[in-house]
Amino acid sequence: MVSGLGKLSPQQQALVEQWLPGGVVEKDHSWGLVQTTVLEVTWAGSRFIVKAGGDNDHHIARELHAHLSWLRPWTDRGRAPILVHSSAEAKLLVTRYLAGELVLDSEHADDPRTYRQAGELLALLHAQTAVTDDDYERRENEKALAWLAAPHRIEPAIVQRLRAEIATWPTPPATLVATHGDWQPRNWLIHDGVVSVIDFGRAALRPASTDFARLAVQEFRRDPRFEAAFLDGYGADPREAGAWRRNRVREAIGTAGWAHGVGDEPFEAQGHRMIAEVLVSG
Repeated sequence: MVSGLGKLSPQQQALVEQWLPGGVVEKDHSWGLVQTTVLEVTWAGSRFIVKAGGDNDHHIARELHAHLSWLRPWTDRGRAPILVHSSAEAKLLVTRYLAGELVLDSEHADDPRTYRQAGELLALLHAQTAVTDDDYERRENEKALAWLAAPHRIEPAIVQRLRAEIATWPTPPATLVATHGDWQPRNWLIHDGVVSVIDFGRAALRPASTDFARLAVQEFRRDPRFEAAFLDGYGADPREAGAWRRNRVREAIGTAGWAHGVGDEPFEAQGHRMIAEVLVSG
C-alpha cells in the first residue's frame, strides 16, 4: 500500500496504488485553500508529484488538457513536469518531480534575471496557437457581474461604479492563446539558476495579456526592473490599453470575490487594493 494518501478518495487511492505500488508520500505540498491535494511521492528510486481534485474541482481537467496539448515547448526543454499517469474521471494525475525551489519568498524573487527567463518561457507558451473569439469579452463581463452579485465585501457604492463602467464597455473580438492563468513566482521553480513552471490548473485559452495580470499588481508594482526584464524576455507588450483596463477591472473583482469565498483575507485585501487602484486610474 502507498502510505499517506488519506486526503484522496478511495478511487484515487486505488489508482495511485496501481500506478506507484508501495510508494511513500514524502511531503504534502497542498495550499489548503482549494480542493486540490498535491503530494510528493517516492517510488522505485524516483520522485513524483500526485495531484488530486475534490468532488467540485475543475482544475485537474484544465491541468490535464494543458499537459496533453500545450506544455511541449516547456517539457522538451526540461522546464515543466512530464505527465506520467492520469485519469480525468478520477480527477487525478501523476507527473515526474521537477527539481527546484519556489521562486516565491526566495532571493530569486528579487532578481531581474528570474523575470527575464519567465518572460521567455511565457512567450513559448503563447506562440503555439491563436484563435479569434467573438464572444470572449461578453462572457468575461458576465463573470465579473456574477462575482458582484455573489457574497463579497466590496462597498455598495464601489459595486455601483463597477457595474456602471462594465455596462459601457465594448465587446470586440478577442485573440486567444494558450495561457497559464496564474503566472507569478509561486508557480515558478528555480534550480541551478534555471526557471521552470508548475501548476496548470488555470490553463485556458485567453488573451495573452491576461498572463501579465498577477505580476502587474504584485512584482511589477514592487520593482519596475522586474517588468522591464520580463518584457525583454517576452519580446513585446501585448497589453492594448482598452482591453488591459477591462481585464484589470475583472481581475480585481474576481480576486476580491474569490478570496472572500475561500477565506484568504490577505488576498482579499489585495483584491480591494486592485479595485481602488484601477478606479483611480480610470
